[in-house]
Amino acid sequence: MPDMKAITEHHDPLPDENPWVHGEPPKENIEVMPYDPAWPALFWELAGAIRQALGMAALHIEHIGSTAVPLLAAKPVIDIDLTVCDPTDEAAYVPALESLGYDLIIREPSWHQHRCLRLEAPRVNLHVFGPDCPETIRHILFRNWMREHPEDRERYEKAKFGAVGGTEYVMDYNLRKQPVIREIYARALKAAGLL
Repeated sequence: MPDMKAITEHHDPLPDENPWVHGEPPKENIEVMPYDPAWPALFWELAGAIRQALGMAALHIEHIGSTAVPLLAAKPVIDIDLTVCDPTDEAAYVPALESLGYDLIIREPSWHQHRCLRLEAPRVNLHVFGPDCPETIRHILFRNWMREHPEDRERYEKAKFGAVGGTEYVMDYNLRKQPVIREIYARALKAAGLL
């Protein structure tokens, strides 16, 4: 278990680190759509395939992000946190995931050794972290808070729609909504007795 301080801090990758495995990401049409009640079942289908492909190498699989929050509008992309023994040991999990159609697109050593693999259809961002990573705990805390607090869910949804206009890169979209995300994190962390 990481120390409480690590869970309460916002960790950012080093600004001069280039995380893109295949070069800069292409522009894309960023769309936020109403919540789809089919998203949880899709997650379980994806998680089952990941667990079958990885076996014991998959220590934990969790549905995170906006598609994991009922009633919350979201980009139609399933975000999944996958915990493995050692994210730097890509040979232990990347080939098996590639056999399912996933492509390693991000490698961020400075941010908890994060790896991200992308599946095109259905669209999935598979985030890979190691055991006791504070970020996976933060993701679950945020998800659960959003499920239980409709006022923050509405606030976040408004920020999402506001962040879409005029941007063609997901990283820019994420930065635009970051202030609201951090405000919500502060409330969730305080309520959990961590701040």
